[in-house]
Amino acid sequence: MAIIKKELRIYFNSPIAYIFLVALLGFTFWMFFRTFFVVGQIELRSFFDLLPWTFLLLIPAMTMRLWAEEKRGGTIETLLTSSTPIPVIVMAKFLASLLFLFIALAATLLLPIVISTLGNIDWGAVLIAYLGALFLGAGYISIGLVISAFTNNQIVAFILSVVACFTLYIIAQPIVTFSLPSWIIPIIDFASFGAHYDSITRGVVDTRDIIYFVTFIALMLYFNSYILISKR
Repeated sequence: MAIIKKELRIYFNSPIAYIFLVALLGFTFWMFFRTFFVVGQIELRSFFDLLPWTFLLLIPAMTMRLWAEEKRGGTIETLLTSSTPIPVIVMAKFLASLLFLFIALAATLLLPIVISTLGNIDWGAVLIAYLGALFLGAGYISIGLVISAFTNNQIVAFILSVVACFTLYIIAQPIVTFSLPSWIIPIIDFASFGAHYDSITRGVVDTRDIIYFVTFIALMLYFNSYILISKR
């Protein structure tokens, strides 16, 4: 809890949190309302289609400092030699970032609330889609943590995180898979963030999608702990 509070305090005592919130709300709302009145349908599909691409830049910017800053400031030695187990420290940093993302997504609930005043909205499907966005964001955070543990340079951590998250999101897109053998496409679909996110945001909770995200995040946190233990 001390580490979680410290990380949240760093977020909200610096411009990071406010830039993140303004960028998330401003960009997604603007892009959504550009086409909303043209389409003339009470639905949020285009909003949830935008979120992965917004997360692609904002979440690596949020996670790039998590370990790189500790190493640059020399506080990593204190953490690694403390009595708190390293996996607990890793989990605390992950939960702090996830809690901040949850707060940011909660702020975007203003959009479906406004849309619901214009017509009927399927709140069940909307909340399921938000669950998918939270899982996707958690996956991005776990990748950012691992990459931040590799480098002292925040810019390098940001660029590598963007590339890794982008790759995992688009690998199942038709533009990538059209020339691949048919037998490998189901494997790529299973490994893709995008395929599982799209499945959840369609309003159906498939346990395979949940298991995929939970397993992937657990593996990333394990790798993060392993990296730090080896450095110690």
